[in-house]
Amino acid sequence: MLGFIVNSTKPAFLGLVLFFLTAAGAHPMPNSILTLDVNTEKIYCTLELPLKELQLAVPFDVTQNPRILIKNHQQDLAYYILSHFRILGKNGQKWNMIINQISIAKSEQEAKGKYDDLVIALIIEPINTNTTRQFTICYDAIIHQVITHRAIVTIRQDWENGNVGENNIEIGTIGIDSNTLKVNPFKVNLAKGSNWKGFKSMVILGIKHIYEGTDHLLFLLVLLLTAPLLAANNRWIGSGGTKYALIRVLKIATAFTIGHSVTLIIGAFGLINPNIKPVEVLIALSIFFTAIHAIKPFFHNKEIYIAAGFGLIHGLAFAGILTGLNLNTHKLIISLLGFNIGIELMQLLVIVLVMPWLLLLSTHKVYQWIRIAGAVLAGIASLAWALERQTGKSNVIATLLQNSPIYSVWLVFGLACFTLLYTLFKKTV
Repeated sequence: MLGFIVNSTKPAFLGLVLFFLTAAGAHPMPNSILTLDVNTEKIYCTLELPLKELQLAVPFDVTQNPRILIKNHQQDLAYYILSHFRILGKNGQKWNMIINQISIAKSEQEAKGKYDDLVIALIIEPINTNTTRQFTICYDAIIHQVITHRAIVTIRQDWENGNVGENNIEIGTIGIDSNTLKVNPFKVNLAKGSNWKGFKSMVILGIKHIYEGTDHLLFLLVLLLTAPLLAANNRWIGSGGTKYALIRVLKIATAFTIGHSVTLIIGAFGLINPNIKPVEVLIALSIFFTAIHAIKPFFHNKEIYIAAGFGLIHGLAFAGILTGLNLNTHKLIISLLGFNIGIELMQLLVIVLVMPWLLLLSTHKVYQWIRIAGAVLAGIASLAWALERQTGKSNVIATLLQNSPIYSVWLVFGLACFTLLYTLFKKTV
């Protein structure tokens, strides 16, 4: 690590000269990161400050045990940050700044290795203005003493411009100006957004969540495995025909939609705040029970109730995505609508791509083995997920399933090819 502590212009200048002369052989220091979530009424900011650099700027030992550091110096750290960080509106008035949480976290930056960060969550409230899209950041934490230090400013969330936290967008860097030897104010002027951009981004997010959320998709697919089939004497006996299958698919998909929509709405508005760990375990188990049903019917003609019931659980997982956006009621309603539409569009696409091949195969004896094989694989996957989510430790199967969205396209293609070849072969025999 290379850093220079300065208290006047002359040492700062000498430090800069030395820095440029020795930079080639120096180990690069981690940067601080200012992450902004820009909403209509407030800005949520997260500061990440490397502890080794911070110790050169604060009057106490930040290398001590993190718990002791937070316990003994929380007020001092808060005072330090508020003394070196402020945001001004267009009229130059200082906005309210509230520190919500201070913690220690492990971080890593490319070419700079792993290190400890002081993480500070702040809520920033505008004063005498109706916009949070134009403001000035005045920030020199660490930089006022460690002149080689830089703070990267990123936008994580800007709903009105379609950024819903999927990717951080770097908008600039704060550091010592080599000409003036000062830290200049950093002006932020975000492009004008709209509710339409926010809505479209939520539709895309809903589509992406189902595409990447293999567990949600697998639950629906396992239910669809038995949609074309009739049952008698506690076993599957054959196809009920196209009309029968389509009606069952419609009922199952609608029931699942109603189920997850109810808890998605309730959870998004904060009326319930479940522990996400048991929810994720229950989602995995929902696939397991549905897989058993695909092998041997034990809730035949009750699939719509199962889909609706387990849909309630799946909706709780969906809700966590929206609560993290910290939107006002108006934008939250728009987001709920867009997110749900995205989910349904993706589900509909999957049904359209998969169901025709299942309908064709269900009229042949080979479908029995396809159904059983699909159910067994889904059951194994569900148990691997449940174990991983309960213990917090990954396993071989769960690791392989991380790339399942990539494989899913090829699986559908393979299913289509197999169905066409098999039905053609049966016709020619």
